[in-house]
Amino acid sequence: MSWPDKTPPSAGEKRSIGAGVFRRCEGCGETVTADDLAASFEVCPRCGHHHKLSASGWRALLCDEGALEAWDEHLVPDDPLRFSDGRSYKDRVAAAQKKTGAREGIEIGKACLGGRPIGYGAFVFAFMGGSMGSVVGEKITRLFERAAEEELPVLLLSASGGARMQEGILSLMQMAKSVAALERFRQRRLPFLSVLLHPTTGGVAASFAFLGDVNIAEPKALIGFAGPRVIETTIRQTLPPGFQRAEFLLEHGMIDAIVPRLEMKQTIGLLLDHLQDGRAARTPR
Repeated sequence: MSWPDKTPPSAGEKRSIGAGVFRRCEGCGETVTADDLAASFEVCPRCGHHHKLSASGWRALLCDEGALEAWDEHLVPDDPLRFSDGRSYKDRVAAAQKKTGAREGIEIGKACLGGRPIGYGAFVFAFMGGSMGSVVGEKITRLFERAAEEELPVLLLSASGGARMQEGILSLMQMAKSVAALERFRQRRLPFLSVLLHPTTGGVAASFAFLGDVNIAEPKALIGFAGPRVIETTIRQTLPPGFQRAEFLLEHGMIDAIVPRLEMKQTIGLLLDHLQDGRAARTPR
């Protein structure tokens, strides 16, 4: 008769048990299974705290069957300034592509939301902080242009640290370029819904992100141009509680609504129904 081996596992083995199975909620501090968080699109089932959701997660949440007919996937960043900060820009882009599986910091295309065709765009924050370089600006421009051609409303989800410093002035030019494309899109009297996720800052916040027909934010999302610490250092004053959070912006009229993530698709669908019906009523026959 042989007895079972009662030798305890090593410390290394103990650390590996359950790795990735549980996560601690950033809101309430409770331990939640990764499966539960994934099933609720990264919203804590206990306290409702919204954790960051990937671009693929947003696609699954908002697009019917998670399907997106991608546009302009062939566009990839170049290195016109031969920029290096101890590591070349090309190396950083290659590392981001390998890490995320994305070719750039935004995905655009045609999707359906509640059966309604839309032009869809979502920043990939995991790709260099969702920073806006020449390709991101070009894809946003093409999103508005192609949606105008196909008579589609546009839904654009922003999550970005702003302009991409490795492209210098070329990245800053994307602010004017994308806003000009939005203005041409508006001439077709088509709806543009802007969803501001955590965080939406810098040149993205200072350009198209606040220019939606309706501007929606997630609860407690950080939204603004410069960060709170930079502002405090500059003005040498203590900022009020909740400054630059979605609730503060709603109170001061900077956004139109704060919508919980799990209600986002239904809310956007209702807004599109209202805006599209209104457009149809105003369009001369």
